[in-house]
Amino acid sequence: MTNPTVHPHEARVAVESACALGEGALWDDRTGTLLWVDIEGRAIWRHQPETGLRERLEVPERVGFVALTEDHDIVVAGFKSGLARVHLFGGQTQPIVAPEPDKPDNRINDGVVGPDGSLYFGTMHGEGAEATGAFYRYDGGSLSRFHGDMPVTNGPAVSPDGQTLYTVDTRARFIFAHVLTDGVPGEAQRFARFEEGWGNPDGLAVDAQGHLWVCHWGGSRITRFAPDGSVERVVPIPTAQVTKCAFGGPDMTTLFVTTAARGRDRASEPHAGHVFAVETDVKGQRSHVYKG
Repeated sequence: MTNPTVHPHEARVAVESACALGEGALWDDRTGTLLWVDIEGRAIWRHQPETGLRERLEVPERVGFVALTEDHDIVVAGFKSGLARVHLFGGQTQPIVAPEPDKPDNRINDGVVGPDGSLYFGTMHGEGAEATGAFYRYDGGSLSRFHGDMPVTNGPAVSPDGQTLYTVDTRARFIFAHVLTDGVPGEAQRFARFEEGWGNPDGLAVDAQGHLWVCHWGGSRITRFAPDGSVERVVPIPTAQVTKCAFGGPDMTTLFVTTAARGRDRASEPHAGHVFAVETDVKGQRSHVYKG
């Protein structure tokens, strides 16, 4: 990546959350609410920029992501133990399915809802030390494994036409593309690979033009890839561990970005763990709702 185009707008702090491991940025356009999680802090956050609402809900175990349901006050969460419904008022949980009861050291990491209402999510070894993670699809009735044997999974994200699912092998620095046929992912095809010095690919977002925005863990930026895998631009973020991004705001052109404070020096990196916002010239996709 030689002299890439740099995004013209600077990232600003949107929420001073100081998350140990902020992840899972998600915009609910129905209520104008940004949701995200603190994996190590065992919490679900939500923020309404228009009203100033900011809430932190403690949960009983590590949580990798949340997904919308038809009830605005209930989300599906990816806990260490499995998928569960969570009531945002009160925190009550209702287990749905455990993908890997035979792997007690694994946990669910990131996830997304596809156009058909199915959940796509990944698991990983708790410390990322062993290649025991895999990707799954859950349609509310059946659970199927479609890509596996990696220490740290990330993504997934779906193209606006619903034809492609992107996944990430974070340790190997690969981003993959899967053809979706009736919601079922095909074989993994290499889409892009991070170069040395970029850090590692983490969370993803796909905009309405089909471009892929990839967060750099350890790289202090986001890269926007064109559908052919070429680099279109980079977005600097003023902290190293950039974890997940999601489009939101009234016109879906604001990119919200979660970060992590784990292992960072607060004196030299005071914004680590905060949520950032970056104005863009493109629209994002509205979040799909889990139908299971």
